[in-house]
Amino acid sequence: MPTDTAHRRLRTPAAAEYLGYAKSTLEKRRVTGDGPPFIRLGRVIVYDTRDLDTWLASRRRHSTSEPDVFGSAR
Repeated sequence: MPTDTAHRRLRTPAAAEYLGYAKSTLEKRRVTGDGPPFIRLGRVIVYDTRDLDTWLASRRRHSTSEPDVFGSAR
């Protein structure tokens, strides 16, 4: 088992909470492909917190007038 505790793998409910989304929103974003990267372990979906942090950072904006290249949140 890796000793790196700086990151974790979270199931969908915990990942949604980590991001500040509803679980259903994260599930929809997974289906449409505009959510964060995920890992499928059999029937279980997990999200690496490093991927979640990277995905959040990629969405950072400095102004509300910047174009929304990701589409609106549904």
